Amino acid sequence: MVLLLLLVLAGVGRAQETIATAETKVDSVAVVAPQHSPTKALLWSLIPGGGQIYNGQAWKLPIIYGVIGGLGYLAVSNYNSMKMFKDDYLHRVQHGGEWTIEKYASYPNSSIYNLYQQHNKNFQLFVMLTAVAYTLNLIDAYVFGHLYDFQMDDNLTFRIEPSVVPVMNGGGAFAPTVGFTFRF
Repeated sequence: MVLLLLLVLAGVGRAQETIATAETKVDSVAVVAPQHSPTKALLWSLIPGGGQIYNGQAWKLPIIYGVIGGLGYLAVSNYNSMKMFKDDYLHRVQHGGEWTIEKYASYPNSSIYNLYQQHNKNFQLFVMLTAVAYTLNLIDAYVFGHLYDFQMDDNLTFRIEPSVVPVMNGGGAFAPTVGFTFRF
């Protein structure tokens, strides 16, 4: 549903840009193509994947939602486990060793506390990784927004070739070298 909404909004936004940037001349009709804005791509990407849709890279949506969703799921799962072990540990300390989780009844208090710490660290790690994935989504949309109009020319080449150069004070001797050739 969210994906459908993003696609519709992206289409409406582009249609409005085309209308807003259209120019007409008396002698001939000239339509100016809408200017692709990296800033708009960045703003669209505040909704994960929105900037990629704006840039015409909708194929990245499953990757973005898979990574952010997977990391978010792991963060929530570790948070729930952390809370469960914390509550059990506090109950054991306050009620003289009485446990609340039957599955872990044979575990000593120190093991329950260690499980709480482990899930707490994992929760924090997955929250940070989710934030990094979201930030990479923003950076990707912004960078590809800049590269949207970049044209590669067929004459762009890079070649490594062996060559020889004269040696200074070598009495006419030559030394083998590697040469780089760039053509733009």
